[in-house]
Amino acid sequence: MASPLPPCTAVSYSALTIVSLVFLLSVTAVHSSQGDKEPVYQGCVTQCVRTNCTGARLRGFQSTQPPYMALTGWTCRDDCRYQCMWQTVGLYQAEGYSIPQFHGKWPFARFLCFEEPASALASLLNGLACLLMLLRYRSSVPRQSPMYYTITAFSLVSLNAWFWSTVFHTRDTYLTEKMDYFCASAVILYSIYLCCVRTLGLRRPGVSSMVGVVLILAFTSHVFYLTFISFDYGYNMAANATIGIVNLLWWLCWCWQNRRTLPYWWKCGVVVMLLHGLALLELLDFPPLFWILDAHAVWHLSTVPVHFLFYSFLIDDSLHLLNTEKAGVKLE
Repeated sequence: MASPLPPCTAVSYSALTIVSLVFLLSVTAVHSSQGDKEPVYQGCVTQCVRTNCTGARLRGFQSTQPPYMALTGWTCRDDCRYQCMWQTVGLYQAEGYSIPQFHGKWPFARFLCFEEPASALASLLNGLACLLMLLRYRSSVPRQSPMYYTITAFSLVSLNAWFWSTVFHTRDTYLTEKMDYFCASAVILYSIYLCCVRTLGLRRPGVSSMVGVVLILAFTSHVFYLTFISFDYGYNMAANATIGIVNLLWWLCWCWQNRRTLPYWWKCGVVVMLLHGLALLELLDFPPLFWILDAHAVWHLSTVPVHFLFYSFLIDDSLHLLNTEKAGVKLE
């Protein structure tokens, strides 16, 4: 979209945006957990910051810090917290206690600038799978197919969500955390819209338009509440779970109604069951294996193959709808 601003203003606005992003990337999201409440951890961080993060020591840290660490917003204080986290973990292990969480997450072994290497890799693989299948969809389905643009838009929303998931697991900050949560919610809400268009909107476009407006208002209210009122993790999880269940039941009803007329219906049923079943892996919350692989990473890795079956269903269905429309038969 062309910028409505004059050239000079547009450049200034872009520069301001970049500065804001750099600032937000340097602000680490903070949540309290057992590990960071420990006096030994807090004392270690305080002493480390006092010793290493001022004056000549700070300049020395900055001069030897790898560029990729600086670009992703790692500060001297962040490095102190990382080192003190492992000191505290070592003490817990020496005393035979279970591994604690720190600031809302398990301790992960940092790789280069990646805070959660396995989850970041899994998110990237999901994004690549989504992109690959979107390209296959666009090469296999003519634009005249009734669902072509709706599915393309859904794919772009999904790609955006996987991008921010990768960024968030690379570097957890105030900005990246919110973008990860908000973009995930956008995918769930758009999946409801996709289901509505496929099941109702092809015959009653007005219905899908009204549902679309309601979903946009719901998303706006959701983002507003989490941003300006309370970033409530319980509420966010409950809201997404509720929408996910509606989506699951809606698609399964459609699959059941079309099981005798559409030979590919089972692909849709398997996908929605897999996606919701695999989400239960999140309940297996355990300290990361080898300090890298936790339940969240396992969940993300398990969803990579699902993209291929899902887009196989979308291609079959879009071609069916196109052929049905050409034949002058009423759309299901």
